[in-house]
Amino acid sequence: MNESREETHFGYRKVPREEKSTLVRGVFDSVASRYDLMNDLMSMGIHRLWKRFAVDLSGVRAGQQVLDLASGTGDLAERFAGLVGPEGLVMMTDINANMLRTGRDRMLDHGHAGNVQYAQVNAEQLPFPDNCFDCITIGFGLRNVTDKQKALEAMYAALKPGGRALVLEFSHPVNKPLQKLYDLYSFTLLPKIGKLVVDDEESYRYLAESIRMHPNQESLKEMMEAAGFEKCDYHNLTGGVVAIHRGFKF
Repeated sequence: MNESREETHFGYRKVPREEKSTLVRGVFDSVASRYDLMNDLMSMGIHRLWKRFAVDLSGVRAGQQVLDLASGTGDLAERFAGLVGPEGLVMMTDINANMLRTGRDRMLDHGHAGNVQYAQVNAEQLPFPDNCFDCITIGFGLRNVTDKQKALEAMYAALKPGGRALVLEFSHPVNKPLQKLYDLYSFTLLPKIGKLVVDDEESYRYLAESIRMHPNQESLKEMMEAAGFEKCDYHNLTGGVVAIHRGFKF
């Protein structure tokens, strides 16, 4: 990644590390109100299948406690709330207050109240006791974290022995023809969709750039192992456009 201790990447730009979270907050403040619509348009609805597969891999059962980081509008959290039932708990979190508020309102509208709690949380500094969650997930959020290794270590600490963590994230296509098509879509069509739907071309240009700066599949697996996770694996979806990484704590 070629990042210094003082700088990090915000898309293709290098910025002071302390400024990245503010810049990322600005991106999601801009798109929060139409986030779900943009997800459907960007992925042609396939993001729902990606998330369903992630939930299947989670192994979450009734009565368990789940921490969902970077929850956004709550697609994963809502599925987990149905699985853990009234005896379980889903902690729905996001670093961005607007996104969390939008997600909370959506969850309440869908009737989820008793087994869902909400917290504005920085994934690098989790305010939870060690060994407290059966499953921890972060969907399409890790690439926006300033210190990804620190976030993975925090996830490991908060996970119960026997628990698992899942990282659902845009990744790197596994063949060159798909990579070329994906680049054309990401840098040409995607910003235009952002301009048309939310009047924000720059935020979706950042999205494309942030995906390219995110570690590839093997690199992220190695980062999870360095954080302490065992039996780490990953599953490429849609030819590697998205990958689900999974690690266990024993």
